[in-house]
Amino acid sequence: MPYKTIDLCAGIGGIRRGFELAGDFQNVISAEIDELACTTYEHLFHDNPRNDLTTDGFKETVKKLHYDVLLAGFPCQAFSSVGQKLGFEDATRGTIFFEIAKIIKNTMPKVVFLENVENLIIHDKGNTFKTIIKTLDEELDYEIIGYPHGNLENLKEYSRSFVRNSRFFGLPQNRPRVYIIAFSRAYFGKHISLLPKSMPEKRSRVAIYDSLNEILEKDVPARYFLSSGYLLTLEKHIERQKNNGNGFGYRIVNAPGVDNPVANTLLATGGSGRERNLIYDPVNGKKCAGTTVKGKYSEINRKNIRAMTPTEWGRLQGFIGYGFLDKDKKEQFSFPKSIPMTQQYKQLGNSVTIPVIEEMALFIKNCLSKMESEFSETEKRLYSMYGKEFRICKKIEKKLADNLQKDTLNKYFDVVYHFSSKEAFCNSELMEFLHCTSARASQILKQLSSAECVIKVDSRKYTFFDM
Repeated sequence: MPYKTIDLCAGIGGIRRGFELAGDFQNVISAEIDELACTTYEHLFHDNPRNDLTTDGFKETVKKLHYDVLLAGFPCQAFSSVGQKLGFEDATRGTIFFEIAKIIKNTMPKVVFLENVENLIIHDKGNTFKTIIKTLDEELDYEIIGYPHGNLENLKEYSRSFVRNSRFFGLPQNRPRVYIIAFSRAYFGKHISLLPKSMPEKRSRVAIYDSLNEILEKDVPARYFLSSGYLLTLEKHIERQKNNGNGFGYRIVNAPGVDNPVANTLLATGGSGRERNLIYDPVNGKKCAGTTVKGKYSEINRKNIRAMTPTEWGRLQGFIGYGFLDKDKKEQFSFPKSIPMTQQYKQLGNSVTIPVIEEMALFIKNCLSKMESEFSETEKRLYSMYGKEFRICKKIEKKLADNLQKDTLNKYFDVVYHFSSKEAFCNSELMEFLHCTSARASQILKQLSSAECVIKVDSRKYTFFDM
């Protein structure tokens, strides 16, 4: 039976796809508010991600779902080195983590997987990251891979254990990102000790590409090549900056003489993101050199310099040539026709590197398998519960287990599973479900009431409640 996932801050679905490729993960609901990203997501996965995770309606929907793993590549702009770095002061984006934390608290997923930019760990002198880790570890009671419980004051020495770079996971892109993997202590109990101390540092299988040159398209139109005037402007700019002792993003990443070139991080910032990943392409460049192209104010440069294409960005992120191949290795990835090229760059730059996510998903799956194999029968029964049901059953186990036989305890768990989602139920409904007498049903209700699991809503009806 596959583990159920929810895909929050979904973008165009890179995290979801990475987990799907790992096998045994099935998405049940998604949330994304960027309309153009939603259009691409729906095109790729054939389901509608248009949900706002900050709304009460969405939170109530998720509370009623049975799912195991929460996935979220929560907005990075508030923490990114190319953004305003407002962090949690960002009134809309920076507070998304706290909205995610509310969902975690209400639904208790077995596993939490979060992704963000590398700058997250140093934002606000490390206080932002400290808040996130404290919330997960101390307030929500999750064991975090790479971080020993209760070491908040020493967090800085563990912070690099959360950073992984795409270039070590089969793709020639220098893309360090923060990954947080956390397991519920309530669900896994003593078996938490079986977890590895760190997440994967590299791809466990053969690399997908060894060099940036392997991902380059063979027939590139002239519109991707820089005009001679624009290239001259870039060259003059970088010279001025160099003389002033400053850096500049312009770079030819596969310049002649560079062995096994690697791209810089793909950004979602439009032109600047492409300027720091310019390509030397003499084969296509010689065909285009000196020609004029609509929209360019001067002829195509004769130095064979161009921007990378959206297809090449797609390969560097693992969307094209890997993440959406069918069983016959035929490419199934495409953008909807309504998505303009600028948005294609933006969506890919905002997304994740699918093979990295796949590796993390495989790691999570192996961790779950290892812990689950050690479960007792009672633990297995509790493990099948979700959120509110689980919390109620844990309370029953804690308060009534000493006075109940195992089969009776499991029967109480069955009652919770059956009735906890109902607004109210009465003695006769309990009798019918358990095939017992009225006196026995009354006794069970009395015990559940003493364990602070049920309350009377009127003279005849009861309801389960979760404190």
